[in-house]
Amino acid sequence: MEVQNTQLLRFTTAGSVDDGKSTLIGRLLYDSKSIFQDQLDAVEKSSQIKGFDYVDLSLLTDGLKSEREQGITIDVAYRYFATPKRKFIIADTPGHIQYTRNMVTGASTANLAIILIDARKGILEQTHRHAFIASLLQIPHAIVCVNKMDLVDYKQDVYDKIVEEFKEFSSKLNIKDVQFIPISALAGDNVVNRSENMPWYEGSTLMYQLEHVHIASDYNHVDCRFPIQSVIRPHTLEFQDYRGYAGRIDGGVFKAGDKIKVLPSGFTSTIKSVELNGEEIEEAFSPMSVTMRLNDEIDISRGDMIVRENNTPEVTQDIDILVTWMSEKPLQSRTKVFVKHTTNECISMVKEIKYKVDINTLHRIEDVNQIEMNDIARISIRASKPLFVDAYERNRYTGSVILIDEQTNETIGAGMIVNHNTSA
Repeated sequence: MEVQNTQLLRFTTAGSVDDGKSTLIGRLLYDSKSIFQDQLDAVEKSSQIKGFDYVDLSLLTDGLKSEREQGITIDVAYRYFATPKRKFIIADTPGHIQYTRNMVTGASTANLAIILIDARKGILEQTHRHAFIASLLQIPHAIVCVNKMDLVDYKQDVYDKIVEEFKEFSSKLNIKDVQFIPISALAGDNVVNRSENMPWYEGSTLMYQLEHVHIASDYNHVDCRFPIQSVIRPHTLEFQDYRGYAGRIDGGVFKAGDKIKVLPSGFTSTIKSVELNGEEIEEAFSPMSVTMRLNDEIDISRGDMIVRENNTPEVTQDIDILVTWMSEKPLQSRTKVFVKHTTNECISMVKEIKYKVDINTLHRIEDVNQIEMNDIARISIRASKPLFVDAYERNRYTGSVILIDEQTNETIGAGMIVNHNTSA
């Protein structure tokens, strides 16, 4: 199980505008030899055209033409690279305040967040915002990179002051594992190779941390959750009686012979086989996509969920969520929205806006009539049919919902389910 889970690390980068996120990712790709020569040639040419006396590695990630022209990141850019120890997917997210929603998108599946801080500017409002979102999204690991150390003469006291400030703020947050590294993305200090300019720093490089951070226990292997994506009935002579249930395991471990329960019907059965790419396998676990067959003929369709008899999610139509609002149109109570939860979809009503969160102080703003784009707020909704939910802190898959505008089909909010008895 360990090997499967540690093979791929998803991480996101966050920081204020011009903190050097794209340069850092460019440096990671360049120093780990994960870019092709023609890509490097194109970047060198662009750097010369701009009149730079150095190779601008940020151009490796700013894929949109408008991003390259403005020198900023607008949308979430995904980059893939690998070292002998691990494969990586990077979500490079924008730093601007108006793109908070893009950061939430990029961070929603991450195991780790890299939070960049400009050594000259220190901790800014966006640093608070990004650390808070990383905490909200329950990203298990964070690495705080104090960047542009070359512009403060690699002084230890500048770095120490920022580390202390961040620790004070993050003590109010729910981030379990935080590491700090002083770097210069432009010069390459402590990114892939150790810096000779900061002998006072005795910790590891960023690449070492990324390759060795322990993520096998980040997935929930306790609560068995298997939302049905589709029912497979081949209707061929060879497979006349074949009925398989396909989907992604959102929690727990499943194997042949296990007793299971199907929601919402409540019928029970045992697993006949678990299949991956048409081959039977001994066991499957989160987040694998598999097909299961049962020993009994039960009426099961998309949106149903296979769970353990004695370990079930909450079956409810009323849920409280912390939502990041993504639409330019404000949200008011009594609004109808389309809710997507695992493989389930239904119309829902926003019953109440309970409060908004002040990102800087983490205080609640109550008596709110509506929430605007990029606001984070707690709301309660009533679904038109029962959903099978866990609290987000227990399971990131079954604890999250997407809100969709029923007229335009636009994604207007991303929500994390909170327990009714939680003060979050």
